Amino acid sequence: MSTAPATTTTEEATQPDAPASPRRWAPLRPLILRLHFYAGVLVAPFLLVAAATGFLYAGAFQAEKIVYAHEMYVPVGDAKLPISEQVAAARKAHPEGTVSAIRPSPADDESTRVMLSGVKGVDAEHTMAVFVDPYTAEVRGALEQYGSTGALPLRTWIDEFHRDLHLGETGRYYSELAASWLWVIAAGGLVLWFSRRRALRKVRGTSGRRRTLGLHGTVGVWAATGFIFLSATGLTWSAYAGANIDELRTSLGQATPSISATAGGEHGGHGSAAATGGSGEHGVGLDKVLASARAEGLGDPVEIVPPADDSSAYVVRQVGRGWPTKQDSVAIDPAGGEVVDVLRFAEYPVLAKLTRWGIDLHTGVLFGLVNQIALMALALSLILLIVWGYRMWWQRGRGSAFGRPIPRGAWQQVPPQILVPLVAVVAVVGYFVPLLGISLAAFVVVDVVLGEVAHRRGKRKPAEVN
Repeated sequence: MSTAPATTTTEEATQPDAPASPRRWAPLRPLILRLHFYAGVLVAPFLLVAAATGFLYAGAFQAEKIVYAHEMYVPVGDAKLPISEQVAAARKAHPEGTVSAIRPSPADDESTRVMLSGVKGVDAEHTMAVFVDPYTAEVRGALEQYGSTGALPLRTWIDEFHRDLHLGETGRYYSELAASWLWVIAAGGLVLWFSRRRALRKVRGTSGRRRTLGLHGTVGVWAATGFIFLSATGLTWSAYAGANIDELRTSLGQATPSISATAGGEHGGHGSAAATGGSGEHGVGLDKVLASARAEGLGDPVEIVPPADDSSAYVVRQVGRGWPTKQDSVAIDPAGGEVVDVLRFAEYPVLAKLTRWGIDLHTGVLFGLVNQIALMALALSLILLIVWGYRMWWQRGRGSAFGRPIPRGAWQQVPPQILVPLVAVVAVVGYFVPLLGISLAAFVVVDVVLGEVAHRRGKRKPAEVN
């Protein structure tokens, strides 16, 4: 596998000591080689940024525990106060905005978070998290928070840098382009590596470009599965490919289900759930609601979402993204505290579960620290592969110049019975992964134009000599 500009050279395809490709790969190898080379050269800068920022993001989980330790952690006390008292303390210290969610202390040494929306100066897509000591109701601070994993300012900044370079929706094109091509380059690198003779895959005892190629290929082969996984999961929440994936899942009946938040019973819509001063207290109150959720088996960590209006119910949902995943949720009527709907993670369709696990594994929360270390190792591998790829290109040149590109015309060597289905598959994939299809079409057009220009120049030269 590789994710850098090249894994082999023109000379390797023509010299006598070139690998004896298996018959099934022989027609495709030159085409894959050319695609791998150009995709690496042109897409590698995007992948390099994605890898570097992804490395930082994977480490941000542990970093924020250090940077925000005062807010996140508390001395362990004798008994935790009722959640209503903790919310009241948060509202006394921060009366601005409205309570949008509450996350009770999930562990003995962790604080409770009270999330406020509509706070002046806070991004509309973010909330202000007020941290409360569950034993004393002391407010330990307030920080802007983003996303379902509760990212605080440091991790939020790195997350947005990784996702869109802080350029908004326009910046998301970079990350989707990188994710769209990563699996293609990785899979192409695998084919190139395994179609080489075993003797030419060695690293020991080699030097120069041969050694760089050996390191590039060996590390790439070990990391290829991880790269393909990161590419696939990254596309699930991208702008264009992600929308196509969601549409496909919905058509297959595999969309992620949602709980009904409509209050039931004769009191629904009669004003019995009115909030008191934006505190999140509706009807029977937070303590009764939390107790009802606990009775349904919802263990920590959980999040309580107050009713949106008089006809809505409380929603209490588990927010544990680690393994085993805790994603059950219940809707509770604020009038009497009865459970009106239950949604278990076990009831999710298969693709919905796989999507949940895939995203959590991609973001480093499914297996905690081990997951984050693995992601950092993959990111570092990708960075090294890109550096080695460009180095190989340089080493193939003469003096202080990069080597020549892989020769054109590789597609002409592919038999029609292979080429036609291959083009059809590429067209379908390009439709569902638009940035891959558009950029590949652009590569082909530019390549054809450059080839035609070179051809015409070649035809003029003999005439000029005569």
